[in-house]
Amino acid sequence: MGYLISLGVGFGVGLLYWLLKVQSPAPPLIALAGLLGMVLGEHAIPVVKAQFFAQEQTQSQTQPQPVQVAQANGGAVQKAVTPGAPKDGG
Repeated sequence: MGYLISLGVGFGVGLLYWLLKVQSPAPPLIALAGLLGMVLGEHAIPVVKAQFFAQEQTQSQTQPQPVQVAQANGGAVQKAVTPGAPKDGG
């Protein structure tokens, strides 16, 4: 499958070279710019994923988790108490 993807991408780049009227093999400056773009793209994807998942984890940690509260109390479920709220049953 990887070979087919590589072939397809190579074909697309060949079409792009033809549309831009760039000689193949490309002049050194164009080839280096393309390699730089590939390297930056390769490293940008994990960075973006890490930032996205870090934001999701931060948001999920700020919300109360009733299942975790019940497990921490030996199975007894407790209501979340908000500061300044009147107590029930009093």
